Amino acid sequence: MNKTIQFNPLKYPVYVMAKPIGPSCNLRCSYCYYLDKESLSPKNSSNRMSDDTLELFVDQYINSQPGEHVLFTWHGGEPLLLGIDYYRKALRLQKAYGRNRQIENVLQTNGVLLTDEWCLFFKENNFLIGISIDGPEHCHNQYRRTIGNEGSFQQVMRGIKLLQKHQVEFNVLSVVNNYNVQYPLEVYHFFKLIGAKYIQFSPVVERLNTASGLLTSSESNEGKLTPWSVGALEYGKFLTIIFDEWVRNDVGETFVITFDATLAGFVGAPSSICVYAETCGHAAALEANGDLYSCDHFVFPEFKQGNIHQKTITEMMLSPKQISFGNDKQRKLSTTCRQCKFLKLCNGECPKNRIVKLADGSAHNYLCSGLKDYFNHVEPYMRFMANELRNKRSPANVMQWIRVQNE
Repeated sequence: MNKTIQFNPLKYPVYVMAKPIGPSCNLRCSYCYYLDKESLSPKNSSNRMSDDTLELFVDQYINSQPGEHVLFTWHGGEPLLLGIDYYRKALRLQKAYGRNRQIENVLQTNGVLLTDEWCLFFKENNFLIGISIDGPEHCHNQYRRTIGNEGSFQQVMRGIKLLQKHQVEFNVLSVVNNYNVQYPLEVYHFFKLIGAKYIQFSPVVERLNTASGLLTSSESNEGKLTPWSVGALEYGKFLTIIFDEWVRNDVGETFVITFDATLAGFVGAPSSICVYAETCGHAAALEANGDLYSCDHFVFPEFKQGNIHQKTITEMMLSPKQISFGNDKQRKLSTTCRQCKFLKLCNGECPKNRIVKLADGSAHNYLCSGLKDYFNHVEPYMRFMANELRNKRSPANVMQWIRVQNE
């Protein structure tokens, strides 16, 4: 294997989401943007990342970090399909190539394959687990189905109970679609009920090419919006309703990633998530065969940066092509975005959702109208919390402030 060491000369870390099982999965979620990526793999190739590729990835990824902290993120498909021994091997490699770095692991799973053995392994090795779940049973089962087209909710809940039994820390990733968007408080209360302290809402906006049946990128002028894609105004209302509950009762206890990112914008701090950052390009996706793509949501041939067997992660992540991809987020903002009062909060949101073509030819974000409604609604509360932070006070004071205002 290539032993060349190339260190990241920059101050900020690079982030690579590893897909060691590729698109292989034990579920068939309707909105999954990854199942059709089978077509990008060479014919007759395995979706399983080989031992050589895994070792090369671990070595290169540790070297790509400028600081002492290294965060490995294992994703899929369904990464548990690889079995525990695969991750034991990954941990051994991390130790061998770690050079005394502080290494942490995050694994995203649908939870169906969790067992006592898995949970003991995660607890012993301090894994943070992300659970994909879309709300209570009727919301989750709408689109998150098994290969046999049955709802997966009960199996996921069994997995969550095992995580709780073994005190494994877990976060929730919820895809907001055209169905569960109708039940914001039911979804939010359910997540609190199962003990989720960190909640990430990911709106689904997808287009299918009617000829190929495959998803299209935002760069394409073709494609029909999928029926499960969330409406822009509906998404904004979803966030607003949950925010009203959160800001009155749960600040400092439950963390909704979107709200944290919005508060960062009002403070003038960098966003904690890429979708609201001014530029992107520092978070890539690694396929099982070693191919590196600009972003997990841009796994299309035109966004392939190369392969770790030919180039190092540092070389590809700092390449002019990847840097240009990241800067395009700001450079290609529509005129409407540039004139918006909330530009510094949103920064045009994720480029993957810029599928609305304006009269001047620029691409505008599909979710814009809903996000504007959300930002307008939360502004007074966010300004209060931002002022508390600047004065070294707790933003949770907003709850008392609201009660006083309502007296």
